[in-house]
Amino acid sequence: MATRRAPRLQPLLLHFAAVVLVAAAVAPAAEATLHPVDYLALQAVRRALSDLPGSRFFASWDFTADPCGFAGVSCTSDGRVDTLALGDPRAGAPGLSGELPAAALARLSALTSLSLVPGHVTGRLPAAVAALPSLRFLALAGNLLSGDLPAAFSPALRTVDLSKNAFSGRIPPSLLQIRGLRTLVLSHNALAGGIPGKVSAPLVHLDLRGNRLSGGVPPLPGTLVYLSLAGNRLSGRVGGVLRRLPRLAFLDLGRNWFTGEVPGEVFSFRIGYLQLRKNAFSGELRPAGRVTPGATVDLSHNALTGRVPPELAPAGEVYLNGNRFAGEVPREIAAAAERGAMRVLYLQDNFLTGIGVGGVPASAAVCAHLNCVSPPPAVVAACPAKGGRGRRRPPAQCGGRRG
Repeated sequence: MATRRAPRLQPLLLHFAAVVLVAAAVAPAAEATLHPVDYLALQAVRRALSDLPGSRFFASWDFTADPCGFAGVSCTSDGRVDTLALGDPRAGAPGLSGELPAAALARLSALTSLSLVPGHVTGRLPAAVAALPSLRFLALAGNLLSGDLPAAFSPALRTVDLSKNAFSGRIPPSLLQIRGLRTLVLSHNALAGGIPGKVSAPLVHLDLRGNRLSGGVPPLPGTLVYLSLAGNRLSGRVGGVLRRLPRLAFLDLGRNWFTGEVPGEVFSFRIGYLQLRKNAFSGELRPAGRVTPGATVDLSHNALTGRVPPELAPAGEVYLNGNRFAGEVPREIAAAAERGAMRVLYLQDNFLTGIGVGGVPASAAVCAHLNCVSPPPAVVAACPAKGGRGRRRPPAQCGGRRG
């Protein structure tokens, strides 16, 4: 009678059992509380990563004790790792180095939160990690991760922060369609191409600044409170998009190639920081309401025309320099600068014919040179040296404007 041959899988299972038994002999507490797959995954994480000089994050990672008590590790009641926060989270603390242990992280199937403090960690982010089924929080900012972003992400994600790395390629369309995603930060990478056309995630915070994105801006969710697209190569008109974002409190579109008028509605939103500098916005400003008291409004270096609107008077800082504004500065704005409520008022390099600002507090910065009228002495004294002082436009540039 022929002898039955054992399946080839059996030696592998026996080997794995032996490994687990050895681990149990060394660390009985760990075996009693932590699933063996997660135990081996944490060991692989420890082998892959090291403390940078000055960091002692891994000092508590002694595998003769229960890994659920390690710094940055928390576990479920049934012994699965659900949170992994790698590195000392204190401000200014050194981070970690090494290559992201993607294969080990992908085995932590119960992870809901994965974070990595800024440091020198290299490698890629595969879908096997980004798409872990229970992952809700993914933050790997400030490292040296590179390559394309994965095509798939966990449908459970609420927060994704992959900023300040070296990711390239395009933004995966699926990322902007995650049903519960509220915060997406991909700033300061090398991402290129367009912003995906369908943004159905209920985003509150979207930060894509400092990349190489091009093309227009698609319709965005009305849930947005924070939007930064600064420092890209985006173009076209954005008025139709911005009008549908009434909850905005922070808007930065600076250093792009946007054109057309600035929609008047944005001035009536409760925006504390409105940054549109260094684009090609044109036409007159027609605010639909007064700006938020104390707000920063920077419309500098565009091609805006017409008169300076008095609705800007409640702002704390106003930058209108480098445009084509004409006429006189509204008395409301001049008075706000005189009493110091408006801390910064930059009007230089326009075609204004009246400044009307008298005495200015020492705490205020007001500049009005290179207009069609000489700035008052008090304004000259209040303009920082880096802004240039005192000069007016040559009369030939002012045409029939008086000043």
